[in-house]
Order: sequence, then C-alpha cells, then structure tokens
Amino acid sequence: MRKVVRALCTDKTKIPEKAVAFSVFLMFSRFSGGEEMTPMEKERLAPSDREHLRRFHDGTEFRAWDWFGAHIEKRGDCEGTVFRLWAPHAADVSVICEGNGWLRDLAPMTRTEEDPSVWTCFLPEASRFESYKYSIRTPEGQVFDKSDPFAFHAETRPHTASKVYDLKGYEWHDREWMRRKRPDSAPMNIYEVHFGSWQVREDSSFYSYREMADRLIPYVCDMGYTHLELLPLMEHPFDGSWGYQALGWFAATSRYGTPHDLMYFIDRCHQAGLGVILDWTAAGFPGDAHGLLCFDGAPCYECAPPDDEMPFGMRRFDFSRGEVVSFLLSSAMFWLSEFHADGLRVSSVQPMLFLDYERGDGQWTANRYGENVNLEGAAFLRTLTDSVKEQYPHAMLIASSTGLWPSVTKPTTLGGLGFARMWHDDWVRQLLEHTEGLPDDEEAFSDWLTVSLMNSMGEHYVLPLSHDAVSHGDGSLLARMPGGYNEKFARLRTLYGFVMAHPGEKLLFMGGEFAQFTEWACHHGLDWMLLDYETHRQMREYVRGLNLFYKSSPALWEWNGSTDAFHWLDRGDVRPGLLAFARCGPAGEQLLAVVNFTGQRISGYSLRMDAPGAWEEVFSSECVCYGGDGRTGGVRRTAQSADGKHRLTIPIPAHSVQFFEPVSG
Repeated sequence: MRKVVRALCTDKTKIPEKAVAFSVFLMFSRFSGGEEMTPMEKERLAPSDREHLRRFHDGTEFRAWDWFGAHIEKRGDCEGTVFRLWAPHAADVSVICEGNGWLRDLAPMTRTEEDPSVWTCFLPEASRFESYKYSIRTPEGQVFDKSDPFAFHAETRPHTASKVYDLKGYEWHDREWMRRKRPDSAPMNIYEVHFGSWQVREDSSFYSYREMADRLIPYVCDMGYTHLELLPLMEHPFDGSWGYQALGWFAATSRYGTPHDLMYFIDRCHQAGLGVILDWTAAGFPGDAHGLLCFDGAPCYECAPPDDEMPFGMRRFDFSRGEVVSFLLSSAMFWLSEFHADGLRVSSVQPMLFLDYERGDGQWTANRYGENVNLEGAAFLRTLTDSVKEQYPHAMLIASSTGLWPSVTKPTTLGGLGFARMWHDDWVRQLLEHTEGLPDDEEAFSDWLTVSLMNSMGEHYVLPLSHDAVSHGDGSLLARMPGGYNEKFARLRTLYGFVMAHPGEKLLFMGGEFAQFTEWACHHGLDWMLLDYETHRQMREYVRGLNLFYKSSPALWEWNGSTDAFHWLDRGDVRPGLLAFARCGPAGEQLLAVVNFTGQRISGYSLRMDAPGAWEEVFSSECVCYGGDGRTGGVRRTAQSADGKHRLTIPIPAHSVQFFEPVSG
C-alpha cells in the first residue's frame, strides 16, 4: 500500500504517515465489499437532508450550517469527518488536508444522488483542528483551492485553510439571561469595541477572548454601559479591514482563540448583565483567491460582472440566488443561536439597497423598473428581519446608515424593512461638522439642532459616536472640538451630555470615554497612559457618571421614538446654541435638559414653565469632579412674572449640560 501511495507523488514528495493510513483505509473500504458507505460512494440523502437542500436552493433555509461544512461523525466503528459542499459548476472536488499531505487525488468528493450541485465525502481520522481546503477542478481543467464557506474555525492569517471544529461541548452558564425577556423600553447604552486594539500586550500581540473577559467586561460594567458592540469577529484575512472584509461567515476569527473561547467571552458578558451585539457583514466579500470569488470557476455567491464590483475591491452578493439568501440567513441565525448574541448590527446596508451606491454612470444596471433600487437586496433584508423575529423574538437587528431609505424600523407588514433600530450616521456627521464650526455658525447650528430634534421621532435610532467618527482622517472627538485645551474638554462634555439628552439609544466608541487625543488606529492599543493626566481621568469619570444617570432616568429611554417623549421649552430663541427641552416617561417621569453650546455664561436664564413648582439640578457637566468650574447644585423655584406666566430662572455655565427634575411635595 505504501508503494501505491508513493506512486501518486514525485520522488521528492514526503508522504505523512497519516496520509498513508488514510489511503489504506480508503482503498480497503472501496474494495473490501463492506456495507458501510466509504468516501468513494455517492451519499444517499435522508428525507430530512433532502428537505434541507430544497430550502437551501429556495432561499428559505436558516440553519444550513447544521448540514454543510465539516462535521465530526462516527460511521460504524470509524470516527472521522463528513464534508459537504455546494459547488454547482465544478467538474470534480477533493478534500485536501494535513492528513493526506494536501494531495489532491486522495480524498475525492462525490455528488449526492439527489442533487449534483452538492458534493460530499467522509474522511477517517480527520479530527478536530485538522486544517483542510477544497480543491476544485473546473470543466476547463483549472484548479482552485478554496477554504470552506461553512467552516467553524480557520487558520490564523496569513494562513488561509479551514479547520475542523466541533461546536458541541461548551457548557453555557447564561440560562437566566437567555430566558429573561428584554423589553424594548429598556435602556440601551452601547460601548463599541475593536477587539484587537482596546488593549494589547507590550509586544503588541493580542489578548485572547478569555483574557479579554477578565479585562474588558469588568471595565464596561463599571462604566455603566448596558451593551457591548464588537466590530466584526467573523474570520477575515486583512487586519486593516477591521473585520468588515469577512470570509468566514460561520467562523469566529482565530486571532483571539477558538469558537469555544468566544462563547466563554459572551457567556461572561451575560453573567455580568451585559448584552452583546455583533457587527455582521452581508453586503459583499473581498476577492481573496481562497474565498468565495468565482468559487468553483464561475460566480456562485457574487453578481455577474460588472454588477459585482463594490468599493475596496469587494464583490456584491447576488441576492437573487436562493442559495446566497440561505447562506446569509443561516450566518445571521448562527451567531444568535450558537453564540447567544443578543443582536446583530448589519453593516453596509446602503450598498444592499441601492444599485448605484458609489458607482458612476454606466457602472451599474437598473432594476426591471429602470430604477436604482436593489429589489432583491431589500427583499433579503425584509426576509432577514422577519426570520429573526420569528426564530429569536428578543434578538435585535440594527441597520447601519441607509441613506434616504424610508421606514427602516417600521414592520415589514407596514412597508418597512423591519429593523429594531438604525444608526443615525448622518445626524452624528452633521452634529460634529456643526460643532467643529462653532462659534462661527451658531445660528445655523441652532436651526439644525431644532430640526434634528423634531425629526428624531420618525425612526428608532441609535446615535453612534462610533469608530467611523474617529477614523478616515477625521481625528479623535477631542481633537475635533474647537478652542484651547480646557475648552476642548468642556465642549466634549457638552457634546456627550447633549447626545445623552437627545431621543435615541446611545453608542460611544472605545477611547472616547477618556478623550483619546489621537485618531483610532487598529494596529495598536488605546492610549491608556492618558489616564495619568487629571483632565482625562475627569472625562472618564464624567462619562461614567453620565452613563449611570442615564440608566437610572426612565424619562431618557422609556418612550424613545414616541412624540410624547419630548417637548420644547426653548428652541434657541434666547440665544442661538442654547437649548432647553423636557424628556418624559410613561409614568409621569420628567427631566429638564438645558444645553449651552456657546462660550457665554448666562446668570439669569429664564424659562417659561407650564405650572409652578421647584426644580432640582440632578446632573451637571460643570461638577468639579468632572473638570467643570463647580457652579452647580441647588433647588430653583418658579416665580410668576408680570405677564402672569410661571418662569424658572437658573444660571447657565458656558459649554455645559444641566439636568433638572421636579421636586415632589
């Protein structure tokens, strides 16, 4: 038998002992006349498997990972791994792996009898952590070595092979968290993290999922956040993509450990009372040779050229193919099911909705109505949101920026896309642009603030001071504030306080809580040494205090999205850039927010109130412990003015945010 195996190779090729053992098994099984199925035989599918495939082709399968990919099984007395692959254009396919010396002829796959587009084989001794690829030959004789689209684990870049991994066996300890029904009215304040650059070791290497559980989770809890959002952890070849150029839709990146290690991290989050939102990409994929591009020699997952092209060399998914829809639906369900994620933020929604996104004339094909709307992309998103609601009613799907697309968070039955929330990227961009322009455009800024607050009730928004706001050459949030050193900190406190007072859920990217000076970069950790300086420690304490105040104030979150949650007291009529409004809750909770974006202190700011009463300041950005001037505190009572109206007169510090609540009794 060794002679037979060696005859397959050149004289210089080394044959691993495992490859020899595999070949003995393969040939013995084929010619011994045994009853058991061997790698060389066609697999006859059980009725349940045939139903899986029917749904997969129809675009209605949402658990395709249960069948496709590599699964450890025992057949007869032999334990090994069964591989299943969709490759409709392939002439033949083989599994190449460590165990067979990466030799193409040793583990041929066969087409299933019922579906010739699906290939399968069973490999003995192919066990957990075995590296493998599919070697695909086209009808024209070209050969491509591809990683497994359904792999659960992968080699760490720059290596590109998939790895056999058994997801079973992790013992979860978050039963109470998963059984708890989380109402839509609960507070949501998100800390956004890039896993590889929050903290790194002295040699710049990464901390593991398990190590980060001990470092990151206590920090986030102490800071008063309710949720942790993680930039994509799906396997991706290029660090500089931050995870958004994914190629492993069912594989947690091995940069930080194994799939069970990530399960441990999320489990620990839930035990600590933290929700976990995973960023998830579904618009397209990069063109790496080992990935999905022309997977079996022809487009399988991507649109046909030239409609497949996207920015950064990405390829657009073909949402008109049922198999692609099933692939992506299954990926979304996978992270909610196997990893207990509490929600997904769907990134790059705009290119899924608009055919002409970042494309010039002649570079895109109109839909059947002659319009720029990607009808199949919109249909996929509606199918996604409906399917998740049906299978995981308490999971939250959040849309990234959608441009001018209407009704993103309205139910699909009312013509919407069905998302639970959407990022209000345009609002953040305009807020920061106006803030950078102060004090020169205070009137324009005041007008914009008025309009933005009135328009905040149309959708269920997340207000994201995200990684997008501190990258791409924009600088850090602190650096974008006008003025000298101390004024920058005062303006940033005002910005954070206004966002907290504004209707919508909250999100802050890591480093913003202690006023990182430099723009975020993914290749090194945050500048934690800034906490050696008092101003940065005070900023972190301010953000912590603001978070805890938000969480304990139902008026700031219980009625988000409702017109009853907000009403004006001053739209900037007294002074442009000076606003006052009330936030209200369903049980009669009320908070008065006064925001002064200007550099002018007003000693006698008078607000017209609906009724007499006393109001107590309950939070101020000007507290000394936060770096303010200390002019805070006290109870203020309304007085009746000459016109018979009730007025509340309060001093307003420059660049400040103050919250007041009525004093009972």
